[in-house]
Amino acid sequence: MSWKMGWKKGNESIKAGNFKCIFSYTFKEQFQHLSNFLMMEYSGFDRTNYPVLSVKEGYSQWATTYEETVQEEMDIRLLSKINSISWSKLNHALDFACGTGRIGAWLKLQAIDKIDGVDFTIEMLSKAREKNVYAELIHRDVSDTGLKAESYDLSIQVLADEHLSELSPLYIEASRITRKGGYFVIVGYHPFFLMNGLITHFHKESGEPVGIESHVHLFSDHIKAANKSNLTLLEMEEGIIDEAWLIKKPKWEKYRNWPVSYALVWQKK
Repeated sequence: MSWKMGWKKGNESIKAGNFKCIFSYTFKEQFQHLSNFLMMEYSGFDRTNYPVLSVKEGYSQWATTYEETVQEEMDIRLLSKINSISWSKLNHALDFACGTGRIGAWLKLQAIDKIDGVDFTIEMLSKAREKNVYAELIHRDVSDTGLKAESYDLSIQVLADEHLSELSPLYIEASRITRKGGYFVIVGYHPFFLMNGLITHFHKESGEPVGIESHVHLFSDHIKAANKSNLTLLEMEEGIIDEAWLIKKPKWEKYRNWPVSYALVWQKK
């Protein structure tokens, strides 16, 4: 990968490398623009060379077998470890990128009164509807739900953030729809796995492995997005490949003790 970079300071243009990038902004504004532009893409770490589908197409195809693939050790075990939330005291929750409804079903078991779900994949929403745990299912993007501001005690997203090119729109929307004192919980695929070349993927009926468009977000990226969204970190957990994992997926022995997932609990100020 080659970059060309240029700065404009007053009437002066400065070139560097092989990339000319001149903006009519101050130096500080240009630096911030470039910092936002130079995000880490998964493709630079890829070891699998799987064909990669768009997020919508990937989850449309994966919907029928998703729950056969994703283990509770990936996400629900982390949710069960959270101590900073009294789940049963929450009245209204929103499940961002609700998928097949696995997390909605878990939230229902925690005695949350009302749960809504939002997802932009029709096939996933159809599976979620079968769970009969959601008061409302909404076909929208997670960064633009159209929902009323400050209407939820809890917003939660599980195993979806790596598919977002930027985190800030999600955090902003989570903060917007969450009441003051409410919570935003995010459980994700650990960036360590992505940076070791293992993209989110599934196998088609033919057995062919295919990846789904993914992006690397460091924990510092989450903190920056949260700070801009009036959210304070309360708790963090990380899941590793351990014996419980290997009983279900013995082929993952080579990943033993690798961090595979994480959970962050934020509270709206």
